[in-house]
Amino acid sequence: MEIFRGISDLTREFTRPVLTIGNFDGVHRGHQAILDLVIERAHALEGESVLYTFEPHPRRVLQPDVDLRLLDTFEQKVETLEALGLDAVIAEPFDLAFAKITPEAFVEQLIHERIRPVEVFVGYDFHFGRDREGSMRLLTDRGPHLGFSVTVVPEVSVEGRDVNSTRIRELLAAGEVEEAAALLGRPFCARGEVAVGDRRGRTIGFPTANLAPETEILPAPGVYFGRIRCVRGGGEWAGKTLPVVTNVGYRPTFRDGRDLVAEAHVIDFSGDLYGAEIDLTFEGRLRGERRFESVDALREQIARDVDEARIRLSL
Repeated sequence: MEIFRGISDLTREFTRPVLTIGNFDGVHRGHQAILDLVIERAHALEGESVLYTFEPHPRRVLQPDVDLRLLDTFEQKVETLEALGLDAVIAEPFDLAFAKITPEAFVEQLIHERIRPVEVFVGYDFHFGRDREGSMRLLTDRGPHLGFSVTVVPEVSVEGRDVNSTRIRELLAAGEVEEAAALLGRPFCARGEVAVGDRRGRTIGFPTANLAPETEILPAPGVYFGRIRCVRGGGEWAGKTLPVVTNVGYRPTFRDGRDLVAEAHVIDFSGDLYGAEIDLTFEGRLRGERRFESVDALREQIARDVDEARIRLSL
């Protein structure tokens, strides 16, 4: 998959491009429904499937005081898009100057003149241009005059619930990682480096990989089961997937927690992952975080958590 850092970075013309436009935070099942259509049509036309997106997220520029936490890093997003079979991504640098482009100029000068799609697919809530003034009507009216058709893809629902990035953030904030996975189409995954912690886990028989997250979101405090995969580094464990029990929280038993941390105990593992960049998935929640009266009580509970995780992960 090719990545272009904005329209100005385009070094060639696409072949019969089928285009979609949007932020696609999390690349959830609603996004996947659009991408599936784009990729299918590109194959049918012997053309190329293209996503025109924006980096950073426009709300980061236009509403800097809003605490917007994205579901994935740009790198994670790109990897997911490539795995789905997309041919190219144009990641437009978004700033205040770009935000002033009129909807008409956006459609005619950027979409038509520079990308020249033959078909465009967008989500039901797509808006564009200055102050989000661009409407579906403008796009569907102008598109055929400029030589491309426009298809508006309706909202996707799962078990009667709408699929959108805001809803997924809410589910993660509530610790409902299995429902979040249903909307994402895969378990939620935090990426980061394994950092050196206080090594307290080793003293109680359950050493942990302490995540220094690049991803901006962690689920609610609690104990989860899932897996880790070494994305970079990790020596002999590079690229391998390992089962884990992960505690997300403030370590109340030791009364020293100030920041939310994720500590993953790798089941039946003996090795060193320090410095490795890992993906940490959250496939299910075992219990909430709580304070224990003694280290022994904590140790016994962790052992029960590991046993339960073995069952849930079919180990």
